[in-house]
Amino acid sequence: MSDRPALAKPRWDVPSHARWSANLSASHWAVCATKPRFAAIAARISGIAEGKQVEAVKITPDAVEEFLDHPIFLGPEELKTRISIPGVAAGLAWTAYGGDVLFVEATSMGGSKGFQTTGSIGNVMQESARAALSYVRSRADELGLPEDFYENMDIHLHVPAGAQRKDGPSAGVTMATALVSLISGRKVKRRVGMTGEITLRGQVLPIGGVKSKVLAAHRFGLKTVILPKRNEVDLDDVPDEVKKSMKFVFVETVDEVLDAALEKKPVAKKKIEAKRAEKK
Repeated sequence: MSDRPALAKPRWDVPSHARWSANLSASHWAVCATKPRFAAIAARISGIAEGKQVEAVKITPDAVEEFLDHPIFLGPEELKTRISIPGVAAGLAWTAYGGDVLFVEATSMGGSKGFQTTGSIGNVMQESARAALSYVRSRADELGLPEDFYENMDIHLHVPAGAQRKDGPSAGVTMATALVSLISGRKVKRRVGMTGEITLRGQVLPIGGVKSKVLAAHRFGLKTVILPKRNEVDLDDVPDEVKKSMKFVFVETVDEVLDAALEKKPVAKKKIEAKRAEKK
């Protein structure tokens, strides 16, 4: 039996301060082990201080920042900042802490068929990136892209949070979407997230961790989630209140992903340059 005092279930939302709301107690004490001031706060909240009862502490939303400092996960606000120009897409990933939203960024520069990937991604994810590029190149005409777009261009694909190791095939649809968005000038719809492995022929294959990924999308403020058709049965594990608040698009091909994820009209080049200037 643990000698750690039980913490009451929080009555405020914690996603902006932590990624462990489903298991707050265990994570809280892990933090306490490294931050003594959190240990003192925990003891105060629990009413335990050297075995003596202390005054009641009422935790309100306004008090959260006093205890946990400023929010470090911005959710919908981060979406607005990140997905403001073509070439950026929100993917759903599974990590050691559960589901998460990872952005894929694509940019281009003058060159000759150069392609690089960064962001501490593993071999499988690098292969997914190359498969995505090959698919886009082979389908350029059908996708409404210049067939020779790659002749005088270098492309750089980046997955931010570079200190975090990432791998797996489920970012394939996100990478393909980011590439088509970049080349076509069509932005990704702001509150759309996606996950799925792709083949060179443009099929979308099933992936794992659906429940965790959907919960992460919900926490982050995404309203539409694109999933492989063969993962539809996995939604049975997702709470009904979450499913009712979101739209799910089940796909079998990359074309279906692009149709659901991209804005219809391209962004004017001047607007893209203005957005980039705002971020500097």
